[in-house]
Amino acid sequence: MELEKALSHYFQFNSFRKGQREVIETVLKGQNTIAMLPTGTGKSLCYQLPGYLLNGKVIIISPLLSLMQDQVEQMKALGEKRAVAINSFLSPYERKQLLKQLDRYKFIFVSPEMLGTELILNKLMELNIALLVIDEAHCISQWGYDFRPDYLKIGEVRKALNNPVTIALTATATEEVRRDIANYLLLENWQEFVYSVDRPEISIGIEVVGHQNKPRRITELVGSLEGPGIIYFSSKRIAEQMAAKLRNQGERAMAYHGGLDQEARILIQQQFVHGQLNLVCATSAFGMGINKENVRYIIHYHMPLQLESYLQEIGRAGRDGKLSLAILLYSPGDELLSKQLAEGELPDEEQMNRLFFVIEQQRLNLNDISNHEELLISSCGFSETQWRIVENFISDRVKRDPIEIKKEFSKYIADRLLIKKEKISTVLEYLQYKGCKRAFILNYFQEEASMKKENCCSECGLDLTTFEKDSKLNEDHKPSYHWKQELASMLLNEVGDYR
Repeated sequence: MELEKALSHYFQFNSFRKGQREVIETVLKGQNTIAMLPTGTGKSLCYQLPGYLLNGKVIIISPLLSLMQDQVEQMKALGEKRAVAINSFLSPYERKQLLKQLDRYKFIFVSPEMLGTELILNKLMELNIALLVIDEAHCISQWGYDFRPDYLKIGEVRKALNNPVTIALTATATEEVRRDIANYLLLENWQEFVYSVDRPEISIGIEVVGHQNKPRRITELVGSLEGPGIIYFSSKRIAEQMAAKLRNQGERAMAYHGGLDQEARILIQQQFVHGQLNLVCATSAFGMGINKENVRYIIHYHMPLQLESYLQEIGRAGRDGKLSLAILLYSPGDELLSKQLAEGELPDEEQMNRLFFVIEQQRLNLNDISNHEELLISSCGFSETQWRIVENFISDRVKRDPIEIKKEFSKYIADRLLIKKEKISTVLEYLQYKGCKRAFILNYFQEEASMKKENCCSECGLDLTTFEKDSKLNEDHKPSYHWKQELASMLLNEVGDYR
């Protein structure tokens, strides 16, 4: 079947988006592929269409449970009933029943953590696998913005599955990260497709705002901008408070974060996708895989921890190709919160000392450290993320002396923290850069900036009236905001702000 006919038959599309055809043709030729396609260009089609044309199963490794669930629901909504997700949302009974009839499914989504389960890996080994997909493949690299230790095992899993044709997909990967992806997946030969990270339809704005004035500025923007929109926060509490404030002003807004239960998260996603909500106040847990083409603006209340995640999040806007807006509100000193958040993702020295004290005191066997999860988390105060890092690191070194492991672990944590702080410094440099913001981002990904566009960024010139609900509003009725006055006022009060 010709690709265009297959595209029309399975997805009712008339043409491919940039990069899709080239990637799909390479996969169908049986060649391993690393593809970096901009957010919003339809990366999922690059494995779904080959999946229909190949004889065998498609295994998709995905890092987020909500993302997996989203993709399965989207496929089912389009009539594909042979899609399923193996993750911790399943009860033990549901998982047991699913594994009994796994061969019935064509598209099997699995979390990297589940791949470490011997039972699940053995079941996958029984299948005829036509294609192995690594979604959000930057997670495999220590230089990637969202490094996941569990991703490091995928190369060995791939080997155990008899090295099926593999496609690694990402929207944000520097050359260094792409090298890591190939190395850790144990790829000997592969084709690489790298397309520009630029999304010319998204105008980029940076506004300098005092901490105490951010809520007011949010209400001004939401009141004037054409939606739907997403506002990103680093704090669950502030996301909740802002959503409540906006609801009181008549906005159809809800907060979305990892603290909500599964049912609430799915409900909010569906309400947003179907237009029952016009605004979501979210942490980074929201957005990946959300299939909503007409998001008109993205606002960042807090400074992002990395340029890569910032690019992923603003990429939620303008998927329909229409003009959209991304605004980041920055207060001098925001980087201090970013550093605290980065440090909080990793175990600190006190937790490390406590960990190895409990291991020695309780004479725990490192071979089955996972069986002592409850004890070690409660004793050391680990978050879920911290425990995942601890468990993975120790499990890979069970035959080593605990003192040696502790020393290696301390160095590992210090190295990870250094990488995170370097990422934060790059974001700060971006915020303070006096040239074109788009050019800065492109240069970070080793790209050259092309011709300047209208409404490019806040440094090149950005007319917010273009994005308002009624662009013909009289100037007297527009929210007044002058960032130079705001900055001058803020600098006069800077000492008081930080007491």
